[in-house]
Amino acid sequence: MAEREKIVSLKQVSKAFPVGKNLLGRPDKFVHAVNNVSFDIYKGETFSVVGESGCGKSTTGRLLDHLITPDSGEIWFCGQEISHYTQAQMRPLRKDIQMIFQDPAGSLNPRMRVEDLVEEPLLIHTDLSREERMKIVHELLEIVGLSAKHAKRFPHEFSGGQKQRIGIARALTVRPKLIIADEPISALDVSIQAQVLNLLHDLQERFDLTYLFISHDLSVVEMISDRIAVMYLGFVVETAPKEALYKTPLHPYTQALLSAVPIPDPRYQQDRIILEGDIPSTISLPKGCPFATRCKQCKAVCMENRPETKEVEPGHFVACHLYD
Repeated sequence: MAEREKIVSLKQVSKAFPVGKNLLGRPDKFVHAVNNVSFDIYKGETFSVVGESGCGKSTTGRLLDHLITPDSGEIWFCGQEISHYTQAQMRPLRKDIQMIFQDPAGSLNPRMRVEDLVEEPLLIHTDLSREERMKIVHELLEIVGLSAKHAKRFPHEFSGGQKQRIGIARALTVRPKLIIADEPISALDVSIQAQVLNLLHDLQERFDLTYLFISHDLSVVEMISDRIAVMYLGFVVETAPKEALYKTPLHPYTQALLSAVPIPDPRYQQDRIILEGDIPSTISLPKGCPFATRCKQCKAVCMENRPETKEVEPGHFVACHLYD
């Protein structure tokens, strides 16, 4: 079988943000948002990053899009190491990496008409004429379920789901190689969420898109993903194909997350794993396993040594001393 084309590769990427200063005005406290994160994303797949709020998943997306730069590690995109590119060096690559944001209203300029919002990437990254740009804009609006007549309206005239469709159309204008979808449906009604997920799936097949999908909702992730990485306290604790992760979760944190997913059958009694204990501070990370204080299977080694990531099954990686 031919080797799949690798679009993205993160290697031991870390990022910390200063939150305190000493008497000399120099930073002396840091929030460790992302810690030694490594994963690959292959062409045409949907790779999802899941975890509770504050685990570092959105920061990982911002690092990949070069909205912020890492403190250490390497970020490879289409064969280029971009982690410390300048803005000028990144500019040609911007059209290949597009984002769909969590808040559709906040990501659309309220003073611009829809046609201008969707046209803007074309204005920056192409030499097309106004007529050619408008043709693409109207076609994309039709593709995402709107129409050309909506082009003259302002964002406040649309519902939340329609605004997200506008954001998706804008991300597609320059035919990107990678779309980073950061909680793209969490602000929408449940009925609209399904429509947007179906739209993302259809567009992926139509335009051969690759997604980095960021979410805290495991039922949503199950619907759209090919492979999944689970993050906790800035660390990736488990990475696996979707089927393997949901059928045989290995890390105790993943098992607890999956036990909390609602089952749409009142006759089925799900065994819930209730996490107890304190969540460590991201300012002062524990020297051992970051999940040790909440893990019912914690051993002495877990408190002292941070576990290495190991491949337990083909394509199924876990960072846990239970599998040493």
